[in-house]
Amino acid sequence: QVQLVESGGGLVQAGGSLRLSCAASGRTFSAVPMAWFRQAPGKEREFVATISASGGNRYYADSVQGRFTISRDGARNTVYLQMNSLNPEDTAVYYCALSNSRPSTRSYDYDYWGQGTQVTVSS
Repeated sequence: QVQLVESGGGLVQAGGSLRLSCAASGRTFSAVPMAWFRQAPGKEREFVATISASGGNRYYADSVQGRFTISRDGARNTVYLQMNSLNPEDTAVYYCALSNSRPSTRSYDYDYWGQGTQVTVSS
């Protein structure tokens, strides 16, 4: 059984930084693409970033390009999301996701999800 556990969320002032972590267990982590999505209150879940199985390919939503960085550590079975220059519009629950196929920006292409971690950015 695949399990994804996010951590690192919290409250931060605008302009600040946070690093989210997602620890994976239950399958060969290094062989699959991973991604981060987020969902703000009253809004649909949206794509944030994805990283290929090798880590060589990364893709970001326009809204976070240049501010967020996705990375992975195969030895620790962990994927990270470094978030810089945060603004109140980044406030959301952040979810990591695992795909059995290929990197994608679409939530329905991901097979496993974490429980989410809250990020709140104050103005």
